[in-house]
Amino acid sequence: MVSIEEYGEFETAWCPGCGNFSILKCLKQALAEQDLAPRDIVISSGIGQAAKLPHYLRCNMFNGLHGRSLPVAQGIKMANPGLRVLVSSGDGCSYGEGGNHFLAAVRRNMDLTVLVHDNQIYGLTKGQASPTSARGHVTKAQPEGNRSDGFNPVATAVAMKASFVARAFSGEPEHLVAVIKEAMAHRGFSLVDILQPCVSFNKVNTYAWYKERTYILEDHDPTDWASAMALSEEFGERIPLGVLYRADKPVFAHGDRLADHAYDKNDLKAVLQSYT
Repeated sequence: MVSIEEYGEFETAWCPGCGNFSILKCLKQALAEQDLAPRDIVISSGIGQAAKLPHYLRCNMFNGLHGRSLPVAQGIKMANPGLRVLVSSGDGCSYGEGGNHFLAAVRRNMDLTVLVHDNQIYGLTKGQASPTSARGHVTKAQPEGNRSDGFNPVATAVAMKASFVARAFSGEPEHLVAVIKEAMAHRGFSLVDILQPCVSFNKVNTYAWYKERTYILEDHDPTDWASAMALSEEFGERIPLGVLYRADKPVFAHGDRLADHAYDKNDLKAVLQSYT
């Protein structure tokens, strides 16, 4: 049985009290409980405090450009479908710079688990409004308040009928571990939007703010799209946690290994030379 210790302990650059610590610990526990060794997984990330997560555990990883974690993850899965591929990045990287890739990945439905650390702020660049920041949210860059509506990634994913959509909270670690395991067990694109505080730059959406509003779903049928849609739009005085929507859909290139495809090397050489 794989132990959490196999994933290692590393010094981080996160602020004391950051929700990323809980997410990292929960991810390690979820992997260990599935008996997955570090060699069995790959974590792709972009840029940001959340994107540093694969630096802080022993695993295969690719740390790429801002907003580009999903294309890399999909390429890895296509090249080696036997690997368990996860994505770890923040709300800015995933829904802002990477918003177009997010929409395409939902439609494509490749077998990936996407963990979005959603603190409703840009943390690495010191506190600008992010795509999920609420209208009116005051920051150093928006002193008169954010003038855009906040993006609801969960509602968007459910509306697009993504095959697995869940919301969790870093302050509910046991629930978060269970949701990560359920997302990884699902065959297809799995989104886990993880609410977390940014203790340095978001003084509105704090631990206390989330604790007062979040509740764990009970007696919800995640195959009921209409019910999932209604729950996904709850983000105010009440915020539901858990698996909101799940569906069995065809998985893009499932079991299709690109490296096994037969091809004529002379044809490939001709294609490459045509670009020189």
